[in-house]
Amino acid sequence: TYTREAGVRGLEREIAKLARKAVTQIVRKAKDVVKISKSNIGDYLGVKKYRYGLAEEKDHVGIVTGLAWTSVGGELLSIEALKLPGKGRMKTTGKLGDVMKESIGAANSYVRSISPEIGVQPPMFEKIDIHVHVPEGATPKDGPSAGVGMVTSIVSVLTGIAVKKDIAMTGEVTLRGNVLPIGGLKEKLLAALRGGIKTVLIPAENEKDLVEIPDNVKEGLTIIPVAHVSEVLEHALVVAPEPIEWDEAAAAKAALADKSGDRGATAH
Repeated sequence: TYTREAGVRGLEREIAKLARKAVTQIVRKAKDVVKISKSNIGDYLGVKKYRYGLAEEKDHVGIVTGLAWTSVGGELLSIEALKLPGKGRMKTTGKLGDVMKESIGAANSYVRSISPEIGVQPPMFEKIDIHVHVPEGATPKDGPSAGVGMVTSIVSVLTGIAVKKDIAMTGEVTLRGNVLPIGGLKEKLLAALRGGIKTVLIPAENEKDLVEIPDNVKEGLTIIPVAHVSEVLEHALVVAPEPIEWDEAAAAKAALADKSGDRGATAH
């Protein structure tokens, strides 16, 4: 794109530039009629100055498409998570604000609290580090509405289950997994449609705001209201995680027995 603004001043300048170049060609008799289309606009305005987010080309583990509101409209927000050997630390990068960092912390705590439900043994968290990154590191990012995306990204990387490529989501998450309402819904849905997203998960409490969304946007997207993270994971992951039964006391007893066995074998 050639403009990115809240108003139309930049748009007016670019249209005026098109008109001047078209008139110049006609006056110089290079052309009788000038037709400008998507395919030849670069000949008149040059290289595009801005780009906007697009849906992922394939399903990925640990990569989620969130939705952000900016002063110039909505934008797709890529959220990436990586699991690596460590000691249970959480690392965040991408020039994130304090509120977004707190949102990641809440997402991590919630995921740890439901680990058996997603097929992850709790001791795993003491053996790994999780790195959450939001690309375009030079751009400041803040706000709590990426909470559902953070949870989904962390669950995906822990379970190895990919996230659907054409789904985007927005919503704040509580420590109980509830999805709270967000602002800027219209701008976020417009960004999703523009970026090739097919399905958007929104907080159930924002369903009332859909009356303000243009019909062409609602017809171009499958919009699913969700009230809890469990619904988000159900729609976003390519397959559902297999839950496990976890008895903390039994696991501790088994670990102690293993250590005793190891000492006995060494002494022998």
